[in-house]
Amino acid sequence: MDRTRIAELLDPFLSAVPIRCHSEQGQRPGEACPERSRREPAVLSATQLQDISTYIDILLHWNARINLTAIRNEEEIVTRHFGESLFAARLLFPKENHREGRDFISGIALSEGSAPKSGDDAPTKKGASSPAVADLGSGAGFPGLPIKLWAPGIFLTLIESNQKKAAFLREVAHALTLTDINIQNARAEELNPSQTFDLVTLRAVERFAAVLPTAARLVARGGQLALLIGSSQVDEAKVVLPEFAWRPEIPIPCSKARTLLVGRREP
Repeated sequence: MDRTRIAELLDPFLSAVPIRCHSEQGQRPGEACPERSRREPAVLSATQLQDISTYIDILLHWNARINLTAIRNEEEIVTRHFGESLFAARLLFPKENHREGRDFISGIALSEGSAPKSGDDAPTKKGASSPAVADLGSGAGFPGLPIKLWAPGIFLTLIESNQKKAAFLREVAHALTLTDINIQNARAEELNPSQTFDLVTLRAVERFAAVLPTAARLVARGGQLALLIGSSQVDEAKVVLPEFAWRPEIPIPCSKARTLLVGRREP
């Protein structure tokens, strides 16, 4: 897919970050602060755009054989999958905290003992400053792989129980020459109970309420759980996981009902 067109389609997700105003009188819930929304756009590099293009080609090729996504149109794949994932990535891993991060969602801090355990597919730990991230029920790789493209320094674990989908994820990781990535072809319940992560992401999973406690178990103390969900699921998440300190949900651009909800496990 043409890289220029990919950049155009992703612009709404990277150009303005809506931030809720709770302190200003007359501000409606969920309405963005105009002065905070006027931020410099995040620009993807030519390499990142090429990686997205390659990813789409592989996804469409595999999707003809196994059901990775119901979306067949490549432009809709960009907006629905990459746009939503990169929107979350930009907030969770802000490039410049003084412009975007600290007044919204603070950057992910590394929690002691949260790096992935060693193993055949485990990444090699290079430094204590790299966060460990797990994408639960990764499926076609969203949001985990786009987050990795945005923040290449993270240690990413993709948890996917379906063998064919896990094989797809391995092919994408190989084609994009991604490092520090661990693809776990297993159910999350089967993972080592002592293995935890600084950030766990969850998107478009079946049995949402049933999966939440498993996702929460993977979050290290002081770590965060990021949910890309429908707005109707927000209250359910807060009820199921009252031990998390939840930030106000953030509407995803170009969507009427999708939202990003982030909760922090108390240290």
